[in-house]
Amino acid sequence: MNLIVRLPNWIGDVCMALPALRALDASGVRLHLIGKRWASDLLAAHHWPVTSTPTSLLASAAILRSLPIDSPGRGLLLTNSLSSAAVFRLAGIAALGHRGDGRSLLLGRALPKPTGLHEVEVFWRLACKAADWIGLPALPGQPPAALGLRLTPEHEASALAALRLAGIDSAATRLIVLGPLSVGTTDGQSKRWSGFAELARQLADRGIVTLTCPGPGEEEAAMVAAPSAIALPGLGLGAYAALCRLADLTVANDSGPMHLAAAVDAPVIGIFGPSSPARTRPWGSRSTWLGGDGVWPELPTVVAQVDRRMRRSDSGET
Repeated sequence: MNLIVRLPNWIGDVCMALPALRALDASGVRLHLIGKRWASDLLAAHHWPVTSTPTSLLASAAILRSLPIDSPGRGLLLTNSLSSAAVFRLAGIAALGHRGDGRSLLLGRALPKPTGLHEVEVFWRLACKAADWIGLPALPGQPPAALGLRLTPEHEASALAALRLAGIDSAATRLIVLGPLSVGTTDGQSKRWSGFAELARQLADRGIVTLTCPGPGEEEAAMVAAPSAIALPGLGLGAYAALCRLADLTVANDSGPMHLAAAVDAPVIGIFGPSSPARTRPWGSRSTWLGGDGVWPELPTVVAQVDRRMRRSDSGET
């Protein structure tokens, strides 16, 4: 059985969908992923084919119809947009997804989106329904404790090469990755904590090297947000995740970098303000968070949490 999966549009959401994707893959279904171009690098070690599509609905539908699969297969939408449902309908692929935004008539099976759950659990429930819909063995009732992103040797080599280029010996340096940027808003409010510049300065006083990994066009914003941090621009997402795993700690806004660190089970502190940790906190046993639901954490609270995590790292604790 082929299952054509429309991935979410955001890095963090793709990371949070990993348990669902891995469970479906382990059940024997052949996954064909549709998503952004960066998803190919991020998911390279999982060996799932990833196809990116243009913005045109008709052109996207034509690409889906041309996928090299033996049968039409069925679809699973991890997005909530009307356009993604329309593309699958135009391609003649019956898709399962959440109703809303006028999508019900376009879906092969429409489900209500649950409330009060973490997004990992939301994606997991979709996978459970999809497994039942296409006749796979039932999935466990709850998602696993880890997101389970795999990395390739090339990802790890790229992260080490970036550190060497910056003159950093990762084996002899205490490193913290900072994620001071965040795309989008929650209820019209920025998800960027204003304390990263001072946090980086205080960490430098402790002999800790801080790093940022700005994406294309983010270089200036990252420098403004954390001017004393060393910028490593141009890293692919897999290499970025590998860097988080090499570092002692990642401290990031509610953003893609926070979820990248959690995805490889690296120690991470998520910084929340207007958004809700109940829905998007970093997932995993080595993850924690501060603030949220309209309240930003104070700088001393963040510094104290970083100090605790670094002491655990220095002592070899997880």
